[in-house]
Amino acid sequence: MFASFSFEICAIVALAAAIGGLTRGFTGFGFAMIFMPIASSVLSPKEALATIWVIDAPFALLLGWKAFRTADRRGVISLLAASSLVFPLGLALLVHVDPVVVRWLISLTIMALVAVLASGWRYHGKPGLPLTLGVGALSGLFGGMASLSGMPLALFWLSSQAKRPVDMRADMQSYFGLSTVVSGVILAWNGVLTVNTALLGLAMMPVYGAMLYAGTHGFRVASPVTFRRAAYSVILLAAVLSLPALDSLLR
Repeated sequence: MFASFSFEICAIVALAAAIGGLTRGFTGFGFAMIFMPIASSVLSPKEALATIWVIDAPFALLLGWKAFRTADRRGVISLLAASSLVFPLGLALLVHVDPVVVRWLISLTIMALVAVLASGWRYHGKPGLPLTLGVGALSGLFGGMASLSGMPLALFWLSSQAKRPVDMRADMQSYFGLSTVVSGVILAWNGVLTVNTALLGLAMMPVYGAMLYAGTHGFRVASPVTFRRAAYSVILLAAVLSLPALDSLLR
């Protein structure tokens, strides 16, 4: 099964899946944010992108199905529509643009947004359609480039004064459930999904599933303040780990 991957590679990918699963279970997002910087140290960007999809797809579909009943369906579908249109562009950038440039751009943008939110700024009221579509487009761009579609979405929902953690989590789970279907079709069409990455992803599912379960139970006892602090920390840590300047240290 692992003829194309050494024991060291499998161990590092398993560690990334475990930490990412715990994070995703607690906050409703963050798997790719944690997984990509760690796994990309031993896998190519395309291999890491495909492995993420295989690992998370069954869980994303199940959680999304359950959450869709209580989510803001109109907002989620609007975000998904914009994201789906721009996702192929992000995938094209992944293939044709220097990945170091892309990573610097994503990391610095996210760190700046986290700093704004951590300062206490919030927007009041319900976001309009132009803002929703803009965030969705940015999510699709980041998703195609580095499977980091959750970053813009998390920052978008965290910046809402009225959004409760339970509502935010339901919207996030619903979005990922629907976007998993769309991104899977696009990745398969572009030849990103391969037999080797599928086998590697399948082998990591038990580790990811167990930690996802643990994180979900942790969310049920966490306060809103704890939830927001954990969410900010996850996003900031992922942005820092994605900095190309840390590649030699991570390896």
